[in-house]
Amino acid sequence: MTIIRPPFTLETATAKVRAAEDAWNSRDPQRVSMAYSEDSEWRNRDRFLRGRDQIREFLTTKWDRELDYRLTKSLWSFTENRIAVRFQYEYHNVHGQWFRAYGNELWEFDDEGLMLRREASINDLTIQVAERKFHWPAPGPRPADDSGIPTVR
Repeated sequence: MTIIRPPFTLETATAKVRAAEDAWNSRDPQRVSMAYSEDSEWRNRDRFLRGRDQIREFLTTKWDRELDYRLTKSLWSFTENRIAVRFQYEYHNVHGQWFRAYGNELWEFDDEGLMLRREASINDLTIQVAERKFHWPAPGPRPADDSGIPTVR
C-alpha cells in the first residue's frame, strides 16, 4: 500500500480521503489503525483516544455495535498537511433499527502521511429501511460508479 504524504494537492487529498473511506468500509480495525501515527490523538463525538491500541479497541467495539456499516466520505478542503472531510454512514443495531450518521472530520498528518490528529463531530438520525442510501455489499469499498455524498450547493 502506498502512503500518500503531504504536502497535499487536490488530487492527493482526494485520493487520501478515498483511501480512508475504503479502509473504514473494510471494518478491519488493524488495517484502519495503520493509517494513524503511534501516538495519534482522536476526538470522536465525546470520546478522546490516544494511540493505535485505543483506536483498534474503539473500532472493534464500534463495528460490533454498528452492523452492516457503510461509509462515504467527501473532501471539503485541504492545506499542506491538513484535510477537512464531510461524511455519512449507515448502520443498524442488533434490533434492526437503521441509522444514518452525518459528520465532519478534521485531519492533521505528519511528514510520513500518518494521521496525527482526528477531530470528528457526528450526529445520528434514525431512518427507515426504505430511506437507506448506501446499498453496496458490506464489508467492502463503495463501488466506483457510486457518487457518494450528494453535493449540496
